[in-house]
Amino acid sequence: MPNANEDNPSALSQVQRRAVSELLRVSPVADDLARRFQEAGFSLALVGGSVRDALLGRLGNDLDFTTDARPDDVLKIVRPWADAVWEVGIAFGTVGAQKDARVDDVQQSFQIEITTYRSEAYDRTSRKPEVSYGDSIEEDLVRRDFTVNAMAVALPEKEFIDPYGGRDDLSARVLRTPGTPEESFSDDPLRMMRAARFAAQLDFEVAPDVVAAMTDMAGRIEIVSAERVRDELNKLILSAHPRKGLTLLVDTGLADHVLPELPALRLERDEHHRHKDVYDHTLIVLEQAMALEENGPDLTLRIAALLHDIGKPRTRRFEKDGRVSFHHHEVVGAKMTKKRMTALKYSNDLVKDVSRLVELHLRFHGYGTGEWTDSAVRRYVRDAGPLLDRLHKLTRSDCTTRNKRKATALSQAYDGLEERIAELQEQEELDSIRPDLDGNQIMEILGIGPGPAIGQAYKFMLELRLENGPMEHDAAVTALKEWWAEQG
Repeated sequence: MPNANEDNPSALSQVQRRAVSELLRVSPVADDLARRFQEAGFSLALVGGSVRDALLGRLGNDLDFTTDARPDDVLKIVRPWADAVWEVGIAFGTVGAQKDARVDDVQQSFQIEITTYRSEAYDRTSRKPEVSYGDSIEEDLVRRDFTVNAMAVALPEKEFIDPYGGRDDLSARVLRTPGTPEESFSDDPLRMMRAARFAAQLDFEVAPDVVAAMTDMAGRIEIVSAERVRDELNKLILSAHPRKGLTLLVDTGLADHVLPELPALRLERDEHHRHKDVYDHTLIVLEQAMALEENGPDLTLRIAALLHDIGKPRTRRFEKDGRVSFHHHEVVGAKMTKKRMTALKYSNDLVKDVSRLVELHLRFHGYGTGEWTDSAVRRYVRDAGPLLDRLHKLTRSDCTTRNKRKATALSQAYDGLEERIAELQEQEELDSIRPDLDGNQIMEILGIGPGPAIGQAYKFMLELRLENGPMEHDAAVTALKEWWAEQG
């Protein structure tokens, strides 16, 4: 792979070794496909993120290729070869395929995208890119978002193509655009969010001229569909360094358009921790929640951590004693969360779960040093439902005080609550709390048919169960009859 950075031959040789190793691993699939394109009179190159990741030594089984073949020709070549083919992106010049192959004596599945050389741009009134096909790989690479994604390896000869210095930028860990950032962001404003996302994923710095263009052109993000914005935001939030990307969105003004509740927190003060504003507190809570994740990144938990205090600006009050209060900010915040996530086209289930966590995140602070009754503990578990484990993590993460004594006391109090929950769960199966009498039994005992009264009776029995724990059948029947008599 020629085209070396002679200024730092040792670093380059290390990068080359990683890249060669990665490319050799996927060669049985990539080279086989490239030969088929050659035989049909076309060229094929590994491109973009695949080349970047190969140079970083982290190439997976998702492979991106570019070609001078038009989509119809790509289909003719790929269909007899691939195990599955899909045409979802064909309007944008992309054909998808799956190829199962044995590599290093291990059966592996490769997800492949092959895109015709292209250029694309938005007009100022459209939410969708206009696609036109190109005839050279250099022309294709200049339309890529960043130089680190504007590299290619021509196959099967393994010729490295890097007309815009992507490898140098990769070595310097910096994000630049192949052309001017203004041209790049005019072509596709979503690239401004991609800059923040890649900064968060790769822990790279964004070049000053790119940051300046993001700041000047932030309003252009408005023409991008909510779905595309949401998908980029998810990738950023799920990255290894989301604070870096979120800070960039806020500092450039992009967040004002896609997540305005976040920069709004910079103006507030946290009523418990006056030494830091709510914005900084929120980013710390996000990072602390990440540290508690057990099975990889948890989008529900991370979004809840990010939005848990967004109700504070609307509920801020200056008290006579000089304190600042934010009464019921969790209730207001839950409504704001639902509205924002719905606008970003999140699924109903995710909106419901995140909003519920925001609503419940302060509930623990009524626990004190263990004054809750068993009934209150049961209600806490009942209200959290399947979100209980995430609520544990969010509540623990919400402690950002620098006062070690206070932090220790809060942690110990929550330890105590979790122990009580575990004990009650073992005794009473709290995860599936039901009244001691079901609907059919209630109808039989009261001698009435289906109707609103049954729902009221069921609710009464559920409250009784939460308040007192499990009851003997005869006692439950007696309580139900007494309640029914009181209803007249």
